[in-house]
Amino acid sequence: MPALDEVLDIAHEAGRAILEIYNTSDFAVTRKDDDTPLTQADLAAHRLILERLAALEPRLPCLSEESAQIPYGVRRGWTRYWLVDPLDGTKEFVKRNGEFTVNIALVEDGLPTLGVVHAPALALSYLAARGVGAFREADGERQAIRTRRTPQRPALVVSKSHRDAALDAFLARLPPHDALSRGSSLKFCLVAEGSADFYPRTGPTSEWDTAAGQCIAECAGAQVLTLPDWQPLRYNRKDSLINPNFAVIGDPAYGWRERLGAAAG
Repeated sequence: MPALDEVLDIAHEAGRAILEIYNTSDFAVTRKDDDTPLTQADLAAHRLILERLAALEPRLPCLSEESAQIPYGVRRGWTRYWLVDPLDGTKEFVKRNGEFTVNIALVEDGLPTLGVVHAPALALSYLAARGVGAFREADGERQAIRTRRTPQRPALVVSKSHRDAALDAFLARLPPHDALSRGSSLKFCLVAEGSADFYPRTGPTSEWDTAAGQCIAECAGAQVLTLPDWQPLRYNRKDSLINPNFAVIGDPAYGWRERLGAAAG
């Protein structure tokens, strides 16, 4: 397996390229075919990450949000590949709230086995590899992280820019809880570090949005399960790269399925 620190270095380098554009007085924003925003920072980070990953592991293919046109007939034969979102949370980037990330994951047989989530504007990184553990790095210090036991009043984390009616209906049926909102893959990381207990996602996400965060959350003790069938979230299993609805569960012993199964359905 590639060294975790080498992948983190690539994410840091991409983050510096993103900040060069983020810190300018103005940057161009265009719209992709699905009407999501695209900036020069997305493209600069995409090119840099693909170049560096190819140098690190020349034989591994790479699927990035900005090169997602690779047909499933090609992808279906991939047993090991990189899955990258060079700038997750472009809406947060455009709003200049700092809650955007660089996501890099290694996927093996449908399972993310290495993940890095780097938030350059926050000088904050999360990283994990199966068999190694999950970590949070800030101010030059690295700490191991674990999910927490769910308290009497759980903390939920939801999307900052993608809240929809289905999520509001879901939340309305839950027991008393506190709600946090975050952009990008930072939601996975809040559950991983024990700052939140549950992250439900009812709106569309793509596989590059979730793989790195899923690896970090699961290596910290969480489960990432599809809704409403509560099965493990897996990758490269179909032509579409859109994920089903899912939930990130920090404390599997809490019994979220039994408590929330009706709401998830």
